[in-house]
Amino acid sequence: FGPVGCFRARLLILMATKKGWGARSATVLLLSNVFLCVDGLSVDFLKSGARPLASPEARGLLPRMVATVPTMPAQSEDGEDCPGPTFDKAISQPDPIPEEGRARAMELMESGALFRYSPGFLSETSLAEADMVDYTGFKYSVGFNSCGSALFIGLKVAGVQPGDKVLANAFSFTAVPSAIHHAGAEPVYVESTNGYTMCAEDLRAKLDAAQAEGSPIKFLMLTHMRGKVADMDTIHDLAEERGVTVVEDCAHALGIQWRGVQLGRRASVACYSTQSAKVINSGEGGFFCTDDEEMAARAYCYAGCYEQLYNQHVVSPPAAVFDRVKRQTPNYSLRMSDLAAACVRPQITNIEQRIARYNEMYERITSQIADVPEFDIPPYDERVRPVKDSLQINLQMSDEQVGAFLAATKRRGIPAGLFGSPDNARNFRCWEYALPKTDLPRTERLIKIAIDIRLPATFEPEDFDQMAAVLRAARDDVMLA
Repeated sequence: FGPVGCFRARLLILMATKKGWGARSATVLLLSNVFLCVDGLSVDFLKSGARPLASPEARGLLPRMVATVPTMPAQSEDGEDCPGPTFDKAISQPDPIPEEGRARAMELMESGALFRYSPGFLSETSLAEADMVDYTGFKYSVGFNSCGSALFIGLKVAGVQPGDKVLANAFSFTAVPSAIHHAGAEPVYVESTNGYTMCAEDLRAKLDAAQAEGSPIKFLMLTHMRGKVADMDTIHDLAEERGVTVVEDCAHALGIQWRGVQLGRRASVACYSTQSAKVINSGEGGFFCTDDEEMAARAYCYAGCYEQLYNQHVVSPPAAVFDRVKRQTPNYSLRMSDLAAACVRPQITNIEQRIARYNEMYERITSQIADVPEFDIPPYDERVRPVKDSLQINLQMSDEQVGAFLAATKRRGIPAGLFGSPDNARNFRCWEYALPKTDLPRTERLIKIAIDIRLPATFEPEDFDQMAAVLRAARDDVMLA
């Protein structure tokens, strides 16, 4: 477990015992984070039973690991080399942490001051929050251990109560309905356009239907999947017209602008991710942003600010606001660590340069495949300044051909992901804890043909040329067979 800590570990033990999961014995090992080892479920080097990690015996079981960038040799199914263009770099590789962040992380580890409220230290998390305020234009920013945690707290401070309904994208990542579920609410899914954005017409229809039933929906969690942006004017105007509070899932949207303004600025709360596949990489992390001082103070308290620790913040609501809300707000221990924040800060500083490179490389690869008739690449709205760090294609192929194309790209070294695959966490059919109660035919059709390819910033221009060649060759493998 991460900074969520010992509380969640104990809760899981209790749940496991009640549900009969065989957790007859469980040991919580408390380090800087928390590890839960349960008989039959623990990792291999602790399968024989949890041991105190301070013991020489346990330390000897821990594997020594060195991170390397993998290569992916392309081969056909029978083991023979694949003829034609292939690719041998891992498209899933995360962006590296700048030298400044690595050096600062080493300083923090030497000092031991990884906790954001370490006495006598100026917190890296507090500084990162100030950096986010400067970059996004919000008045307040709160660092969390993940964007999912920030979304959950966004719903809480917006006033969502158990049993409430929350409108949300049918095409999204499982963390979004999970945040709604975590808040005790019920998601009502809105159809997706072929451009991966929330359909404003279906949003209006869902609002009208709820109103007609006498139970109007008052909350909307709006996701910008893979940085694709809906008609923000229409959606926010509709929300204001119906008295709907908007929490924006901007996990993929840091740096994206709508009409020259950071995406999310019109929402009551916007949440940004620093998970390793995002434009800022801290492994895990997220920021809750708002202009409302009470929402910000409550978010800080939910995250784990207590007593008068707010005095250590760099940008923060007034003390009087904290004193008004802190005794009413539970501490969920969802804080960002200073180690993660040290990774974040230099990436905020150079984000504009990296966005320019992402967008340049995207144009390079798409210009070489735009004429392929089976490749429908969703366009960007002219009102959007995008961050093009990944490529999505709607394949104009049959189901059988889509499967063959995915197999061909994998053989050639680019394992493209299909959003609608049975185990993809972006497929709403996988959200059994919060399945839709109505059919979603448009979204279901879309995810059966929509593929996803990451475009790492570390790749060279010629790498994108080769990726384009591989995609064209994989198309030929299918259509010319």
